[in-house]
Amino acid sequence: SLAIGTTIGYKLFSLSSVEQLDQVHESNEIPDVYIVERLFSSSLVVVVSHAKPQQMNVYHFKKGTEICNYSYSSNILSIRLNRQRLVVCLEESIYIHNIKDMKLLKTILDTPPNTTGLCALSINHANSYLAYPGSASSGEISLYDGNTLKTACTIPAHDGPLAALTFNSTGSKLASASEKGTVIRVFSIPGGQKLYEFRRGMKRYVNISSLVFSMDSQFLCASSNTETVHVFKLEHLTDSRPEEPPTWSGYMGKMFQAATNYLPAQVSGMMNQDRAFATVRLNISGQRNICALSTIQKLPRLLVTTSDGHLYIYNLDPQDGGECVLIKKHSLLGSGKMEENKENNLQPPLPQSYAATVARQSTVPSTSTMPGYSEDGGALRGEVIPEHEFATGPVCLDDENEFPPVSI
Repeated sequence: SLAIGTTIGYKLFSLSSVEQLDQVHESNEIPDVYIVERLFSSSLVVVVSHAKPQQMNVYHFKKGTEICNYSYSSNILSIRLNRQRLVVCLEESIYIHNIKDMKLLKTILDTPPNTTGLCALSINHANSYLAYPGSASSGEISLYDGNTLKTACTIPAHDGPLAALTFNSTGSKLASASEKGTVIRVFSIPGGQKLYEFRRGMKRYVNISSLVFSMDSQFLCASSNTETVHVFKLEHLTDSRPEEPPTWSGYMGKMFQAATNYLPAQVSGMMNQDRAFATVRLNISGQRNICALSTIQKLPRLLVTTSDGHLYIYNLDPQDGGECVLIKKHSLLGSGKMEENKENNLQPPLPQSYAATVARQSTVPSTSTMPGYSEDGGALRGEVIPEHEFATGPVCLDDENEFPPVSI
């Protein structure tokens, strides 16, 4: 599911195939929408407009009705939601609502100045953790339990201020990056122990705008204001396959790995930083973009949406990684029909590679339906949202068919 805000309203899309982009809903009732958040694939959508930046409007878009609206003391910077909680982030406070009846459960006041509204909420409501900056000058993360409404822990993640935060689908891992953008770290939740450390690059500082896990938590994707998107694989160096032929770099890697047992933590941390498993080279630079790792038509894809209104879909080779191959470009603003047709003629440069040879176009109409909700974030199939989940209060969705999609 993809939601975009525009100067004239907002649009919702379904991404069930590579070739076709299905528009689910379009609204031109509210201009200058800068926040639009949809509750998975349900009818509930939360919208904030530049016309009224202090007001949150909650809609049932299929019925065309407003469920409720709330006003706050200052501009709304971000909104996060799962089946249990709706979180509204202002510059110096955070409001937590119960999504079943929209009642305000908790207000976290006097948070450190958070001018970008940086915060993350686990999509798994059983582990409804909230993460936000614990300091304006350092990379400290405050972890809050959205179910018990209590502070869980504080994680000293980076030296410099935070720029990006994201949970994995089960709420058991949290990834972060600082304003420098050179190092990305992954922590266990709720304990806060460091699990992985990835180096995005040493040559220049970058502004990481998007950080996201794949649904199975095997990959972590990071995009910035540069032309390169990085995908990291969450595996330890000791997991390397024994059948690999011995190389000088492999030999040195094993030496470094052994040496880390005897070195101070700071030094060993540097040696355990992994390079990117896969990359994407965008043909633009300096534009804000959002990335996602998803499974579309049973194959792993990397998706990039740019602020100029385009969606790029790449094939991701889950075994060998490397350069991802662009297979489709969509216009999200409705004026790119000719451009979209031209993109159908994209010829992958390396036809012998995995990423280039997997099906570019589905010859059989897709009959797959959205997977049912499951507590593990989607790994299991077939469970639907129980009727009683949304049976009380103003948030009453139509039917049990409105369950979370394969998340993007």
